[in-house]
Amino acid sequence: MKTARDEAVDRSPLQPVASFGVRLDMTGLSCPLPLLGAKKILDDLPDGQHMVLISDCPGTDDDLRAWAGFTGHEVIATERLSGRRTAFTIRRGAATVPSAANVVLDMRGAPCLGPIAEARRLLDGMRAGEVLVLLSNCPGVTDDVDALTRSSDVRLVDRYETSPGDYEFYLSRV
Repeated sequence: MKTARDEAVDRSPLQPVASFGVRLDMTGLSCPLPLLGAKKILDDLPDGQHMVLISDCPGTDDDLRAWAGFTGHEVIATERLSGRRTAFTIRRGAATVPSAANVVLDMRGAPCLGPIAEARRLLDGMRAGEVLVLLSNCPGVTDDVDALTRSSDVRLVDRYETSPGDYEFYLSRV
């Protein structure tokens, strides 16, 4: 049996809701798409405004909380809906933390050695302290990054597995 809240969610993926600001239904989309949708909406909301994100992807809760902690936004409530859907109420933080990246290199889909070779080429042209974010889903990229940081002037600042087999590496020249 659908509740009035479920009926409202079913009308369209993006809806203004008086008490929340915006409701975004990302049901059926896998991670990281719900998080990316929330980011796009929150970027355009005034500070302190709320939005509701609806998702049935099991990774959304962890992804959303980690991202909110990094950006200064806050997950203020969660509510289980019908099926596997969850409603996340998010408050936009007063100031979004700017990305620490100077360059983003998206090499998802490129065969191994391509991502690390291109990252090395870009890092060679960067100044010490600048950060390159390498996005890759190459199966051997973690070993390649480890080898690069052991044998050069490149430091691994941080690493995230955004979804199984998809990585973000924050690399800096020293």
